[in-house]
Order: sequence, then structure tokens, then C-alpha cells
Amino acid sequence: MSPTGPAASDFPPLSPQGQVTFLGAGPGDPGLLTLRAVEALASADVLVAEPDVLDVVRGHARAGVSTPELTVVDVASTTAGVPVLRDAANLVMEAVKGGRRVVRAVAGDPGLDGNAGAEMLACAAAGVPFEVVPGVANAVGVPAYAGVPLRDAQGADVRFVDARTASDRCWSEVGASDATAVVSTTLDAVAAAAGELVSAGRKPDTPLTVTIAGTTTRQRTWTATLGTIAQVLKQAKVLPSPEGHRPVIAVVGERSSAAQRDQLAWFESKPLFGWKVLVPRTKEQAASLSDQLRSYGAVPHEVPTIAVEPPRTPQQMERAVKGLVTGRYEWIAFTSVNAVKAVREKFEEYGLDARAFAGIKVAAVGEQTAAALVDFGVKPDLVPSGEQSAAGLLEDWPPYDPVFDPIDRVFLPRADIATETLVAGLIELGWEVDDVTAYRTVRASPPPADTREAIKGGGFDAVLFTSSSTVRNLVGIAGKPHNVTVIACIGPATAKTAEEHGLRVDVLSPEPSVHKLAEALSAFGAQRRDAAKEAGDPVTRPSERRPGARRRRTTT
Repeated sequence: MSPTGPAASDFPPLSPQGQVTFLGAGPGDPGLLTLRAVEALASADVLVAEPDVLDVVRGHARAGVSTPELTVVDVASTTAGVPVLRDAANLVMEAVKGGRRVVRAVAGDPGLDGNAGAEMLACAAAGVPFEVVPGVANAVGVPAYAGVPLRDAQGADVRFVDARTASDRCWSEVGASDATAVVSTTLDAVAAAAGELVSAGRKPDTPLTVTIAGTTTRQRTWTATLGTIAQVLKQAKVLPSPEGHRPVIAVVGERSSAAQRDQLAWFESKPLFGWKVLVPRTKEQAASLSDQLRSYGAVPHEVPTIAVEPPRTPQQMERAVKGLVTGRYEWIAFTSVNAVKAVREKFEEYGLDARAFAGIKVAAVGEQTAAALVDFGVKPDLVPSGEQSAAGLLEDWPPYDPVFDPIDRVFLPRADIATETLVAGLIELGWEVDDVTAYRTVRASPPPADTREAIKGGGFDAVLFTSSSTVRNLVGIAGKPHNVTVIACIGPATAKTAEEHGLRVDVLSPEPSVHKLAEALSAFGAQRRDAAKEAGDPVTRPSERRPGARRRRTTT
């Protein structure tokens, strides 16, 4: 924010009203938010932050939180006759009225943000109570994610330099020392900062690392020396670039050497680092899978291919739910998370809760469905010990015994397009089955045009298919994935459908589980990375590869 914003004295004292929390959002990884930051965000009425910071913290704010757009007062706008824009200090002072709780989020740590300090002074002068929630500073967090320790057992000095405001004296002092220098600058100003240090006495062969988009899956680090960094960035075709204004953290000193980074670059060495992975599932189902992919360094992109809608004739479902309460069933079998959701919604409609399952045996087709039941307050009595599928459930399902089973009927709420495997198997075991349509699955609307282009043009590194219907629906609404895209399938039936649509399957999950599928893709990425390193080739993502390159299916 510009120093031309209002001073503390510009604000008249306010009567005791709301409170302001100055919150450090860290360098960019939302996982670096502190517990106190998450608490403050959850109780905020108003959230004031720059767009990049807002993306980091918004997920922890409560529904309905106000997020006024932050604009910057600068000399150029005023000179050009543009109406004076509201800056953060004004927004905070306006928002705090009426007893509202305001969170002012800044990148990194508030104590290292000069503008945040000025805003705190404005709050103090106006009698507005405030608190400070520290965050991970960019100059500390980014080197940690880049695998560049700032100190070792010998405990060398560390100097932090902001190249935008550094004086000649600052450059001279840092250049004349042997301290590790952590320089905050921009991509197109790195070479100039390196030149300042060389002019001040640092040797041109001093190791240097430069990290852009630190702590995010867009992170990229270059290793060079003070004397070669300009050439390295040019050869990497990073500069010149219209994105040269993007901030970077440069670490100067022996601890930033390439030899150490090869061993310590834990973040950029993740098996799927930077991979853009398409997750074609219903939106509710995609969340846990996307979280798992992020843990491998991937950038998941969720594209719903299936929409879930109520059955066209709900009377059958209503009768079955009433039958649960009146003791009509011995068992209820859930074959999907959506089936749990459908029954739960019907329960809520009738004012029922999990206690209505008392005396009824509950089966779940797999771990995810079981987790949805536990979240509902129901612990399933039967989950397959082997394959998590209808066939696996039948393997463990007990046959009907008139001595031990007072009721011979099973309630099976499921999708309108479900297979008959489970119904036929239960009947063979002697059970009567009420096969009830609990929900309908329909093809979702097409994704935005840029997503469709990325799918067909090779913009995605991988796509995960979790059922045959996701294959058919994705191809139907968005087109066939490009041949450089890694295709991962949850099982043989899904793989067969993918091949029928002209796709070459690279990864096959060893078990019909979305988490095992993600693990298999991770193993594929790790093997691919290791092979590139052994061959002395640069590690690239599939989307950066030449079209038509051959691939092998990998089963792990």
C-alpha cells in the first residue's frame, strides 16, 4: 500500500466498538496459517485483504463474511484525476463501526509489513482495540520450502534485505560480511541486487538461490552464483518476461549451494509437484481426494461430471424410510456416500436422527461410505474386509438364517443406474431386498471453455477416472483428454471404458479405492522423476512433454 494513505491523526477517536485483528497469512501455503489465525478468521465479520492473500485465508472465514475490495491510494491515481480510492486503513475504520470484528490479513508477518504498522497506529489513535496474530515471514518460510537452510551448526549471521528500500549503507554492510543474505526483491531485479552485493565486496562465485511463488505448488527455484544469475535466468527463458515484477526470495551464501539443495529440496521433490490433475467427480466427493493430491504436490482441478438429483417419484423412498422406523428391515446397505446423504436428508425432513437405526444392522460398501455414516452418527456393522465393492460386500455378507434373523428384508438405497450385482447376490443368500432409487445421477453441465481447451489441448498432466460413468461423462461434456495426459483408472472396468473411448491407460489402482488410486498416481510420478534423474534429464511434467511420447501402464 502507498505511503500516501491517511496518517493516524486523520481519524477522529471512535467510541468503543469492534475489534481489529492484524493477521499474518504467511508466504502463500494455506497450511502455514496458525491455529490462532484460523480462530480469528472463523469469527470475523469483515475480512480486508489483497486478492492473493484473500485466496489463502478465505477458506477459514465463516459463510457470509464481508470482503470489501481493497484498492490502493497512490500518487499516480490522484495526479491523473482518478477519484480518491479507499485504502486498507479507511476500510478497516469503516468496518469496525457497529461492533464488528475485522480481520486485516497481510502476506507474511504483520510485524514486517510497514503499512500494517501504520494501520495499527491509526487504530491506537482512534481508540480501536486491536490484536496481532503473527504469521510465517516470507523471508523465512520460502527458503525453508526451497530446501535452503539459513543457518547451520556453526551459526553464521543472517541478514534480511528488502531490495526495494535498501540504502547504499545496507548493501555495503551486507556485501562486506560473510553473513547469509536473504534478499526480498522481484524477478527482474535479482541481477541488479546481485550486482550491488558484488560491488560491495561479495565474491562473484558466491552461491545464490532464487525462489518464485514460494510455498505454493507454482514454486520454482534456480541455483546460480552472484555472477551468473542473470545468464541462468536468461538461459531458462525466465527473463525477459512480462511477469518480471513478481516477488522472489534470493538467498546468498554457502548454505544455498546446489549440493545442499539436491538433498534438502523436500517440497519441489514431491512426486507430483506442480502437476495439474483433473478430478472428474461430483463436487461433494472430490474434496478428500483433492486434499490427498495436494499432499503429493499436485494442483487438483475439480470438474463435476455427475450431478445428483432426487428420484422422480419419491414415494418409494419415503415408504422405505418409514419402514426403518417401524421395524420392517433387518439390514440397510449403503453402496455410496450419495446414498448416505439421500437417507440423511430424508431423515432430517421427517425430524429423525441416527437413533432411528437402533436395532438395524448397517452395511457400508467401503471406507468412504463408512466415514459418511460415522459422520451421521452411525457405526456400520459390516464393511468389506477385502475388495471395497458390491462383490466384496457380498463376500462377507451372512446368509439369511431364520433362527438368528427375525426379519428377512434388506433396504438398499442406491442410484438409479446401479448394477444388479448386490441385489442378485443378496437374494442368493436368502434375503428379500427392497431395491429403492434414493437418487438419480445425471450428466453435469460442461465446464468453462478454458477448462475444455486444457483437457483437449494437453493442459492437464493427469486425469483420475473413478468410474466408467466419469469417463463417459467427461468425454461427453468436455472432449477426450490429450494423449500426453496421464490416464489413471480406479479398476479394470473403468480402464476398459477409457480404452473404448480411445484413451491409453497409464496407471491402474491396485484396489477400487480413490485413495489407492491417488497413491498409484503418486508412485507413477515418483518413478517418472527418478527415471529422469538417472538419465540426467530435467524433471518435467507430462504436459511439458512432446506429444505422442510412449507410456507404459503402471500398477502399484
